[in-house]
Amino acid sequence: MALTESVKNELSRVEVFTTSERKAELSAMLRFAGGLHVISRRIVIEAELDHAHTARRLRAGLGEVYGHGCEVIVVSGNGLKRGSRYVVRVVREGDALARQTGLLDGRGRPVRGLPAVIVNGSVADAVAAWRGAFLAHGSLTEPGRSCSLEVTCPGSEAALALVGAARRLDILAKAREVRNADRVVIRDAESIAKLLTAMGAHRTLEVWEERRQRREHRASANRLANFDDANLRRSAQAAVAAGARVERALEILGEEVPEHLEYAGKLRLQHKQASLDELGRLAEPAMTKDAIAGRIRRLLAMADKLAEDKGIPGTDAHVTDDMLDS
Repeated sequence: MALTESVKNELSRVEVFTTSERKAELSAMLRFAGGLHVISRRIVIEAELDHAHTARRLRAGLGEVYGHGCEVIVVSGNGLKRGSRYVVRVVREGDALARQTGLLDGRGRPVRGLPAVIVNGSVADAVAAWRGAFLAHGSLTEPGRSCSLEVTCPGSEAALALVGAARRLDILAKAREVRNADRVVIRDAESIAKLLTAMGAHRTLEVWEERRQRREHRASANRLANFDDANLRRSAQAAVAAGARVERALEILGEEVPEHLEYAGKLRLQHKQASLDELGRLAEPAMTKDAIAGRIRRLLAMADKLAEDKGIPGTDAHVTDDMLDS
């Protein structure tokens, strides 16, 4: 089941016990999913939803809280909108319901944001408004590189009102216009978890958190693997470059090379891609990493000094650009 559908399944079954919270949720659902239409000089309220149980919740709430009957029309999906849509329509006394739910103000003018009673209400009312807005037009993406919880809004005023409601919950939400549609977006994982908990989507939150942690662990493992591969590649390239310098150093010094430095140099030439630690273990008797590195370093320094005195190319002469690429 998609996460968005899972959230709506849970939220549409959350029990709300206070009248103010029920009114806040119903008003937000109508505001974010609905619209006012004038038919034969009468105001008709319609709310289009994509979730059957949400439509039943809205119809039941309008009857129980406001005493208004309504009809639910099922619209089959087409090429543009997959899946069935559910239109909750109130025809009788639509203007009275519009005023009661805050879709119209006292003078009969449409309210662009959320009703003042919600904006100035309690924190619980803000949570209920978010629940209604999500049920109307919300979505939750799979946790990944850019997880998000979004609500598509009917206008910029409604988006800003929803951002304000999130702020009252200490949640950072941003209003954005995406493809000519106003949206409220929450991208911070902790904020998403906090909002899902407040709205009542506890089971979905557990699934979402599990998937988020799994992806984070997988991404961390991939980063470590890439890091290790890069380190191994750089170490091998450095070893090959060092081998080329050692070969040139032995050419420059000829018979003047001290025996213990020559041994370390030839060990490097025999195992060109081995690390210094591995070279130390291959030596007889075994040497530490620092000991083998010190001998090779003195060998190169002695050869470079002699090359400078003779005016000939030093140990870098055999090092190619390919050896230095990282």
